[in-house]
Amino acid sequence: MRVERSAILANQVFVVTGGSKGYGLAIAKVLIDQGAKVALLSRGRQALDAALEQLPEGAVMTRVTDVGDSAQVSEAFNAVYQHFGRIDGLINNAGLAKVGRIDELIDSELQLQVNTNFLGTIYCCRAALPYLKKSDSARIINISSASAFHYDEMAHLSVYAASKAAVERFTRELRRELEDDHVGVTIVRPGTSFSTSFGADLDLGRLKNAVESWNQLGGTMYEGMEPEDVASSVLHCLSCPSGVSIDLLEIRPNKKAEKVQF
Repeated sequence: MRVERSAILANQVFVVTGGSKGYGLAIAKVLIDQGAKVALLSRGRQALDAALEQLPEGAVMTRVTDVGDSAQVSEAFNAVYQHFGRIDGLINNAGLAKVGRIDELIDSELQLQVNTNFLGTIYCCRAALPYLKKSDSARIINISSASAFHYDEMAHLSVYAASKAAVERFTRELRRELEDDHVGVTIVRPGTSFSTSFGADLDLGRLKNAVESWNQLGGTMYEGMEPEDVASSVLHCLSCPSGVSIDLLEIRPNKKAEKVQF
């Protein structure tokens, strides 16, 4: 007998990293709509406070956390467990990109992308597992990127794309490791969405060069994908009945748009 989606998620607790805006905030909203409770982790207190104003009181907690810092991550998951008394799911959404040719990227830009996108995913999975293994329907969803797999995505995002490819390989191994613990592990691979804020502080000069290179390579601009579209895909993955898990879900826009010109 199939259980209704809302019944599956009702009263469960999910940790969403990068949860103050973009995909993370959209994911939090759809989870709360289904009766779940959510802990939002993000580096910025101001952004978390702004997110709180959009969410119902009592269904959410926030914690300032740099996912690239393993000590902060461990403390955050302990705080979530102490607050809610359980953790049933983790959505590793935190991610950022520094556009630029590899000879333009400085050490801090390289390290920030790898630490946030890849190591941050590992740290959060490791910290969450002791709590997830106590749940009857534990789930981990790692947000990747179409840049990790497709060659027609934006140019000059080599380190971002490589870090997301590493996330996918790590996720496949994690899925195998956790089969006996009955923890479902999923990759969600979104395509381009200019509504997300993962690269809000991109260098405009470098971005111009990247777009020009991408246009020369025949890259296609699409429109129409919003954070809510990705959130719906995450919700679908989390709503599978116990014993069923989606390994990989890719969502990409398919409505062509005018190319960006600088």
